[in-house]
Amino acid sequence: MRRKGMVISMKNTDRPIVIDCFKLVKGAGKSIGIYNLALNLTRNLSAYIKTLDKSEQKRIVVLGNSKNRKDFDIDGVEFREINKNPLDKITCILWELFEVSILAKKLNAEKILYPRGYASMLHLTKEQVIIHDMIPFFYDENFPGVLGRFENFYIMWRLKASARKADKVITISEASKKDILKYAGDVSDKITVINNGYNGIKNCDKYICDNFEEKKDYIISVTSTLPHKNAAGIIDAYVEYCKMENEPLPLKIVGIGGLEDIANQELKQVPDKKILDKITFIKYIESNEEFYKLIAEAKIFLFLSLIEGFGFPPVEAMQLGTPVICSGNSSLPEVVGDAAVLVNPDDSKSVGVEISKLLNDMQTYNTLVQKGFINAKRFSWDEIIVKYWESLVK
Repeated sequence: MRRKGMVISMKNTDRPIVIDCFKLVKGAGKSIGIYNLALNLTRNLSAYIKTLDKSEQKRIVVLGNSKNRKDFDIDGVEFREINKNPLDKITCILWELFEVSILAKKLNAEKILYPRGYASMLHLTKEQVIIHDMIPFFYDENFPGVLGRFENFYIMWRLKASARKADKVITISEASKKDILKYAGDVSDKITVINNGYNGIKNCDKYICDNFEEKKDYIISVTSTLPHKNAAGIIDAYVEYCKMENEPLPLKIVGIGGLEDIANQELKQVPDKKILDKITFIKYIESNEEFYKLIAEAKIFLFLSLIEGFGFPPVEAMQLGTPVICSGNSSLPEVVGDAAVLVNPDDSKSVGVEISKLLNDMQTYNTLVQKGFINAKRFSWDEIIVKYWESLVK
């Protein structure tokens, strides 16, 4: 255990607030969003506490591992490295079910926060859990067998149990709150909605391209091989758009390497060679600079997920000056507000129509760009961290 810059002089700091980050490993599994949320939460909590009077300050203890020490060993918090393997499944199951609660009790914790959505089974101290979404239930109902059956069953059980047993549940959107109530029962008395904080893109001005004429002639979309990201729907919508235009803009899809990557998704119609030649598949972009430049220079950002707990990509596109067409379901209307064109991701023909309309309506196009800049500022950590602090200290 090592302390970096902690101020410990008040009686009310004797009982720490513990944040369980042991299972978080950057690049492992599908939890990069949760990893970033936990990291940004910890950083901003540390900074916020320093602005408070000494009588109001609290001690923050982060439970981490050797793989995330570099990120989470932050000035102003205590980092405790757990000498276990965070990539071993059995180790992680025992940790989250029993061991973390026992350790929090030993630390005399005032309360413990679980950023990954799973509270301990023991409940030896007050607990708050961040449940980001209930997407495993969506898979169970709509794409059975795509995720491992045992793993998905375990996750669903743990999410329900955590929502029911934790002292407080934090979730990131009203849509996720609705889903929690649907699957976990009436726990409305202890749910708080706190939107995800958004750091913004560093040196954003050097990427921004908000003039239609200066942008390059292509549409961009971000997706993945997971069915709920709806790569097939993106391609279907693009095919419909191409049917309406003599010279359709090319499409660049980031997140899949080709049609073979979405074999578990059903295309309504496979694009013919002429249309397929207009689609560029980009499996992965390592450079943030290249990724942001690609979005900033596109004419339109297309995001057609079937479900999202929050959904940051449209916000990034807005900050870069690219107008957004996105799904009008789950949390996305909350996130984009009136700064995007909302569509039904299952209706590829109507999506194609909206793409064509937006490219030919400069008034709406420019209005969306300006509204996008404003909307992206709604998720500043300066405001979000105050809500987290109030939740943790009450």
